[in-house]
Amino acid sequence: MGERKGQNLYYPPDYDPKAGGLNKWQGTHALRERARKIHLGILIIRFEMPYNIWCDGCKNHIGMGVRYNAEKKKVGMYYSTPVYQFRMKCHLCDNHFEIKTDPQNLDYEIVSGARRQENRWDPTQNEQIVPETKEVQRKLFDDAMYKLEHGAKDTQAAEEAKPVLGRLFQRNDSVWRDDFEANSRLRAQFRTRKKELKLQEEKDNALLARSSLAVALLPESDNDRRMAQLMRLHSSKTVHEKDKERRNAILNRPVLPSTCSGKQSIGSKQSNAKLECKSLGIVKRPASSIGKPDSSSEQMEQEKRPKLVEIAPEKRAEATTTSKAGTDTRPQLLLCNYGSGSSDSD
Repeated sequence: MGERKGQNLYYPPDYDPKAGGLNKWQGTHALRERARKIHLGILIIRFEMPYNIWCDGCKNHIGMGVRYNAEKKKVGMYYSTPVYQFRMKCHLCDNHFEIKTDPQNLDYEIVSGARRQENRWDPTQNEQIVPETKEVQRKLFDDAMYKLEHGAKDTQAAEEAKPVLGRLFQRNDSVWRDDFEANSRLRAQFRTRKKELKLQEEKDNALLARSSLAVALLPESDNDRRMAQLMRLHSSKTVHEKDKERRNAILNRPVLPSTCSGKQSIGSKQSNAKLECKSLGIVKRPASSIGKPDSSSEQMEQEKRPKLVEIAPEKRAEATTTSKAGTDTRPQLLLCNYGSGSSDSD
């Protein structure tokens, strides 16, 4: 089947072989839509982001490895190596950014529309093996003395690194001598840690359910426990102040609280009786003031009042004996004065 792929093409009846191939005869390009700007020197390719960048339009992060449909064009030469520039649109906004190749530094350079997230470092700081530059290679090839000095430095660095390498080899032999035992220990540690995390998650969920919260709880730390102990709720008064107030309250308390309450109840009853008498307009007067008229109105009122009859001594004695045997039937001199000129004196 594979050998017929080259010939499995449709040739229309009006096809003229003198015009060339099918693409040339139909006036199309072999790359179809990817070559729609080929007359401008632009080819549509699939470009993969070489490093992490920040978009200047939406300020979002675009990770390394994200692919775009980019417009590729040639913008210059570095000696015999062409320099290409790629223009693409951000998938999160309408911003376009441009990136070009940097053959001199074996890197990519952002031209516009974005900025690079700096994750670069000096490889000599973490003791990485750095390839020699072209200048050093040229000196090693031309200058024998420089080559000897360079070799002596390499030998000294190897001697200094021997103890460290020996300790690393010894540690690896002691830990990974038995692969099955090492894996068993690691799996046991993972199981224990997994159980602890599950138990902590259950406690956190119970706490959130009691507090009616929907937030993510961070793990506890020693600093959090120390701050929680310092932030305990203390009362505004000390124990000695509370004892002093309780002692003063006991000393100021009356010895016989029942007598005070009885006096207060009697005084309240008397005040209520006085209020009731005043509200009804009842005035108490002594019997001696009945026969003394002060004005014409008082004389007319005295005529209407019942006269007091003087009782004989014998009958008075009989009345006293009967009052002792039964109830006291002595009349009370309660006079009602509904006039405006009456006085309220007892």
